[in-house]
Amino acid sequence: MAMDLNNSEVGNMTNNVTNYSVDGQTTDGSSDGSGETTWTNTKFGEYLGYYKVIPELKSTIDTKGKWVVGKGYKAKKNVKNILDKIKGFGKDTFNTILQNMVKNYYVGGDAFAEIIKSPSGRIINLKPLDPSAIAIVVNEQGIIKRYEQNSKIPGNPPKTFEPEEIFHLAKNRFADEIHGTGIIEAIEEIILMRNEAMTDIKTVFHRYVKPLWIWQLDTDDSTKIAAFKAKADQTVANSENIYIPKGAAEAERVSVPQFSTLDPLPWIRDLTDYFYQATNTPDVIVGSAKQTVEASAKILYLAFQQSVEEDQLFIEEQVKMQLGLEIELEFPASIEQDLINNAKKEGQAPVEKNDVTATAKGKK
Repeated sequence: MAMDLNNSEVGNMTNNVTNYSVDGQTTDGSSDGSGETTWTNTKFGEYLGYYKVIPELKSTIDTKGKWVVGKGYKAKKNVKNILDKIKGFGKDTFNTILQNMVKNYYVGGDAFAEIIKSPSGRIINLKPLDPSAIAIVVNEQGIIKRYEQNSKIPGNPPKTFEPEEIFHLAKNRFADEIHGTGIIEAIEEIILMRNEAMTDIKTVFHRYVKPLWIWQLDTDDSTKIAAFKAKADQTVANSENIYIPKGAAEAERVSVPQFSTLDPLPWIRDLTDYFYQATNTPDVIVGSAKQTVEASAKILYLAFQQSVEEDQLFIEEQVKMQLGLEIELEFPASIEQDLINNAKKEGQAPVEKNDVTATAKGKK
């Protein structure tokens, strides 16, 4: 009777599978009516750790910095005379300072540099600052009131700067937020999943080189078992032979047959592609050896050019507004003319240059 099918019951899987959801957020704007609002990027140290440890992330952000600065800046002679004398921490140039700041705002959303002026008010230097130590203070209306640099020496008071004393690049501000937005927060899960998969497969490969063994010992004496365990572990560690009296022990190798589990390599490749899509940096730009059709590579390159030129426009406008200096950043190598020439050779309809260069800058 106990084995009668009529005694079967229906299970309940309702709470066993959780639907994916995202927590709601509010902007980091000013608190109207409550006086000053202060914001410090408390997660910058964590994001900096990702940048320094994850090679594909570091390569992507470094690539952003290199391409945005490009061939350097062009400016009138009087502006160039000012900028050529800027030395940063002593060995910088204006180009390397800009590159540094681009990397900073991609990591944490904001980049800061102290504007140092002569007694006559002439800019004589820009010193990049640690974003994790800078507090942005705004008034009730959300307008920057001052900056505070928190000392790295416990007990020391913060150093205060007026708004015009700090060159501040707040990239990708959203709504009324008083700070920029970096890229790491949005891609953190991709980074973690990819590196977890790589760590797993690393362990599997290690087990092929130094496999696990199941030893069946003809004894239950704990002292003898411990002594044999030490010898067996030593043989694996040193890749040496072990000699055992016949019948005293039997060994069975633990292995994972090929195709017996999910192959992690396609998953890792998919996550890699997803990473570069999310960072808006095609892998062909960072030097991927993966085969890419030339026509596709050109479209990817052109799309990347748009994001680079948008960065360049942002910096040019900020340099003019905050420093009172007019510069133009040169794009490293454009393929616009190449695309136009190819279209003409293939007999396509005439291509207007503006159709190809719908760039953020609107340059022709």
